[in-house]
Amino acid sequence: MELDRRLKNKSARIGVVGLGYVGLPLAMEFCRKGFRVDGYEISRPRLAALKAGRSYVDDVSSADVARFSKNGLFRAHGGFDTLAGCDAVFVCVQTPLRKTGEPNLAPITEAAKLLRRHARKGRLVVIESTVFPGVTQDWILPILAEGGRKLGRDFFLAFSPERVDPGNRSYGIANTPKVVGGADAESTRLASLAYAQILGEKVVPVSSSRAAEVVKLLENSFRSVNIALVNEMALICHRLGLDVWEVLSAAATKPFGFMPFYPGPGIGGHCIPKDPKLLAWKMRTLNFEPRFIELASAINGSMPAHVVERVAALLNKDKKPLNGSLILVLGVAYKAGTADYRESPSLDVMHLLLEAKARVIYHDPHVPSLRLDGRLLKSKPLTASLLRGADCAAVLTAHRGVDYGLVARLSRRVFDARNAVPSGPRVEKL
Repeated sequence: MELDRRLKNKSARIGVVGLGYVGLPLAMEFCRKGFRVDGYEISRPRLAALKAGRSYVDDVSSADVARFSKNGLFRAHGGFDTLAGCDAVFVCVQTPLRKTGEPNLAPITEAAKLLRRHARKGRLVVIESTVFPGVTQDWILPILAEGGRKLGRDFFLAFSPERVDPGNRSYGIANTPKVVGGADAESTRLASLAYAQILGEKVVPVSSSRAAEVVKLLENSFRSVNIALVNEMALICHRLGLDVWEVLSAAATKPFGFMPFYPGPGIGGHCIPKDPKLLAWKMRTLNFEPRFIELASAINGSMPAHVVERVAALLNKDKKPLNGSLILVLGVAYKAGTADYRESPSLDVMHLLLEAKARVIYHDPHVPSLRLDGRLLKSKPLTASLLRGADCAAVLTAHRGVDYGLVARLSRRVFDARNAVPSGPRVEKL
């Protein structure tokens, strides 16, 4: 088959639709292996950055963007006309939830329509966007097949769940196994072959696109449920007057039957808060109530309010109300070591603090500014005067490089949701 040959000799032209934290690293990895890659992005600021040789994704260096752009392996586009020349296209657009909790398939639907409009005979299309079970087969396939085009002849279609862990220095695209499930057997084979060009033998075929879709939802539901368990254990230990961090540390010494997860002010990022809800929504349409998954989401979603209650209780020890107190939030990114604050629980905590009429400032070495509740907030330098001036410092994301010893010594009160600050008389842990 022609696509086989072009993939193996690296003459296949690769398209990546959506150049966010999933699409841009994928595009760079194909470039690194010698493929020509056309990247498509509708965000004008992102396009401007890429055309200037700058990366906005933590796991991609600006040096790589500039190098691959200069040598002609990578081109960033805002228009989609050049899609017609791509032999294999990877769709990495967002699949957000509506306010009602219903999945919003508009971005992925538009991507599928663009691929149909700019069709190329024999093209491989791979969906990496997280979706509920059946979207690839029941939603994307009919769009691509419009006009009499046939799967297995005119195009091939597969799903492969993204496995990107922003800020992880041990595992990236090149050394993380990739699950692949096609709309038919030949699509599975071709998608596996495409990923093998950047992953070698670390490709895991499954029986169908639906199975691959559920793999992703299982992976993130697993994390959500286990995080919820330790968050509830933190609440239990607080009621019992115990240190949850001591309990977890001791439990983690068991060499079998236990895997440590850690509590915090909630869950954030694009995946963990959303993906289990995609599965839950789908199952409710089938008259099945996914109680375990929904309970986990409820527990994790309650943690920002718990943090605010604990901060208020700390202030009460100094006979201060939350109203009018100055709260210094340390860390607003959803994860340590990254600049990504999408769905960060820190934002929920800050929103609740502002609702209670507290004054809120923050320090985050990775996030210079953000908008919250219509306000522009800027990260403050972590100085002695800043720490002494705040009524309470709340550690919500524990970035490396922050002097938590200084935080413990100089702060009037500290609420530590991440076990980052040395213990002391003015420090209280989650």
